[in-house]
Amino acid sequence: MAMHLVLTHEQADFDGVAAACAVWSLDQDATPVLPQRVNRNVRAFLTLYGERLPFVRAEDLSGEAIDQVTLVDTQSLASLKGVSAGTRVHVIDHHPPGESLSDEWTTHLEEVGAVTTVLVGDLRQAGVELGMAEASLLLLGIYEDTGSLTYASTTPADLLAAAWLLEAGANLSVVAEFLDPPLSPDQRALYEQLLEAAETHSFHGLNVVVACAEVEGRIDEISSVTHKLRDVFDPAGLFVLVEMDSHIQMVARASTDDLDVGEVARRFDGGGHSRPSFAIDPWPPPARSCWTCCQP
Repeated sequence: MAMHLVLTHEQADFDGVAAACAVWSLDQDATPVLPQRVNRNVRAFLTLYGERLPFVRAEDLSGEAIDQVTLVDTQSLASLKGVSAGTRVHVIDHHPPGESLSDEWTTHLEEVGAVTTVLVGDLRQAGVELGMAEASLLLLGIYEDTGSLTYASTTPADLLAAAWLLEAGANLSVVAEFLDPPLSPDQRALYEQLLEAAETHSFHGLNVVVACAEVEGRIDEISSVTHKLRDVFDPAGLFVLVEMDSHIQMVARASTDDLDVGEVARRFDGGGHSRPSFAIDPWPPPARSCWTCCQP
């Protein structure tokens, strides 16, 4: 029997996990696979509602040949036993085409606030009925990637998808519980370090905040810390660089179309939209460090 897997990126957020679930809702012969690492609030949601959802882990796969892979919220195919040159790959994403996108793959790329929105449109057309856990997960995916429908990247399609999910049984109390969890102790310590180190610069009349930090070990969800910093400074642009383990992680946010942080991230082999973006740089880099990146 042909195997069809649905994969998303590591350190998966609600949008990636929700989109994988939505593919299964459209095609229950597909198997959505959880990555090794998911965000803390996603992990908490799955602890409570995972038994109602179709996810499996990579270590539980049989290892048989994989006929088809659907990638959601990512354009990179991780190494996985059973994937071969003959495996068909289909990408569903809301980010611009990246360098990792193969010409041999098929794609469905839409400029919407969340990739889950793309799949909710298909669910609506197919008349698929969802349970409370599925509908709430999909709504979490849209809300998290659109800032509860407030980010400038939000489109009418995102609002329509959210409305349909509420009609389909999404529970707003559940969504509110998992959408904006408090910072963990490690995240709080990083937040304090970044807050103290933050510097404000003016570029072409725009206030841009750059904050750098070094930590031991690994801290998940730096994007959550970045969100808190943005609330404090309310800058036109915010660049957070954190050195940990063997790499530097950069998370960037913009509040104006006059600043394309996605283009900055692409200079560091990252990606994303013009307002939210992300990059990971190997450490030590050839001619710069986290601290030199912070210089205007």
